[in-house]
Amino acid sequence: MTGAQAVVACLEKEGVELIFGYPGGVVLPLYDALYDSSIRHVLTRHEQGAAHGADGYARATGKVGVCFATSGPGATNLITGIATANMDSVPMVCITGQVVMPVIGKDSFQEADITGITAPITKHNYLVKNPADLPRILKEAFYIARTGRPGPVVVDIPKDIFTATIDFVYPEEVKLRGYKPLFAGQAEQVDALAEALSKASKPLLFIGGGVISAGASADLVRLAETYEIPVISSLMALGAMPTDHRLHLGMVGMHGTVAANLAVMNCDLLIGVGARFDDRVTGKITHFAPNARIAHLDIDPAEIDKNVRTHLRVIGDLAWSLPTLQQSLARYDFVVEKHTAWLNQVVQWQTDSPLTYQASETVIKPQLVIQELNRLSEGRGLVVTDVGQHQMWTAQYHRFSRPRTLLTSGGLGTMGFGLPAAIGAQLAFPDELVTLISGDGSIMMNIQELATIVEHQLPIKVAILNNNALGMVQQWQRMFFNQRYSHSSFGVGASDYVKIAEAFGATGLRATTPGELTEVITQALAINGPVVMDIHVCAEENVLPMVPAGASLDQMIEGGVG
Repeated sequence: MTGAQAVVACLEKEGVELIFGYPGGVVLPLYDALYDSSIRHVLTRHEQGAAHGADGYARATGKVGVCFATSGPGATNLITGIATANMDSVPMVCITGQVVMPVIGKDSFQEADITGITAPITKHNYLVKNPADLPRILKEAFYIARTGRPGPVVVDIPKDIFTATIDFVYPEEVKLRGYKPLFAGQAEQVDALAEALSKASKPLLFIGGGVISAGASADLVRLAETYEIPVISSLMALGAMPTDHRLHLGMVGMHGTVAANLAVMNCDLLIGVGARFDDRVTGKITHFAPNARIAHLDIDPAEIDKNVRTHLRVIGDLAWSLPTLQQSLARYDFVVEKHTAWLNQVVQWQTDSPLTYQASETVIKPQLVIQELNRLSEGRGLVVTDVGQHQMWTAQYHRFSRPRTLLTSGGLGTMGFGLPAAIGAQLAFPDELVTLISGDGSIMMNIQELATIVEHQLPIKVAILNNNALGMVQQWQRMFFNQRYSHSSFGVGASDYVKIAEAFGATGLRATTPGELTEVITQALAINGPVVMDIHVCAEENVLPMVPAGASLDQMIEGGVG
């Protein structure tokens, strides 16, 4: 078969059901081979949409997302999506076209060194130089993407590799001398952590997105409940433990809850589980968890001691380390009651400083939008966000009871992620409610994907929190730049999202007062098709609490009263 046919055959062998992509000259042989395949291909309206679509599909399912792009600008348009997936450890295989081998490196038409460009933002990448290597490389690409700490892999294929003929044999197994992903680690490391936990009086579990990636949510909840340990979450971990669980203190960090941040500052043992300890979580690093021994459970040894100095570490898959920790703890005469005073303290912080905002009868508060979306949807389905104030309000005020129900760009903070990611999620779960919460800044970055949504009649509900501004930028300008709103306003009525929705063939609805909000959301949820809700919200609202840049977690600017 041809190289192009071999690529499609490899994808079929890997069980790929869905591909996002955009054709071009160099990948026409690949698309011609795809024509005879049962694999579904979704033509996005921009290659960035293809990357985010594959990302959303992967986050929602845990499977490897796949996207195609042609050479040059087609491949470079994937870059933001690849970097987004890389920062959040999302498994993807991105197949790009390349100019024919004899003209590589000669500034040929639509040539870009995509392996060089993506080297810092992929788990691994390949430039295929021998058509006979295609089956082996694609087998390796999927294996690398999904095993260990997941991540994106790029396979760059010259056009003459697509058209060459090979004897197709798909490898039965992968043999990579330099890549041996660890599952089970050292029992001694687990035992040391168990001993420390048995002695701690104020322990705290800090969970990250790795808990969800490892499928270890049930193990995490069991550990917390068995030993009465309060839990704080990174943005990426929301849903790993039900956010309304009695032991869950909420999100930690810059826009975390008062209880979560104070718990970090007062605990005596902080156990990081599948988390990166990034700067948005830690605040001033020298003042982070000042009274605590810090333990870190992670599958990636490179994360240990990268940002915070740890006293205990357990390297291995969380699906191994968390159950093993439970077994090790069973050997101790563990007195759960010694955590009672600590639990009473964190509950008091929750009671004294809940998430609040100043209600209004005249303008729609954005926090109210999130609460109403959560209430009227009865917490069902998947929620996708873009990046900005609306993302933080969603993290604060929406409830998540299951893993993989919040899809958001955490590490890279990619505006424009939401709309194509929602497409990936809805295609993965056609019978689920998929809600996109976006802002009027983010939504315009990939607004063209409304055409993809309408073409496939995906019943995605888009809620745009419209404040005629780049909301988070203006918040910083308001709080730290003397209200000098330099180039962060769109102007009143700059875009009519109802008309935009209708122009693409979707339903457009608008709410401008609190009295209209519930009716608009109710109507949107009842419509069997794509809906865009243009919700005009208070422009001066800040996301609070907030830990200013360079401050420690106990130096929060708190919110108003409800």
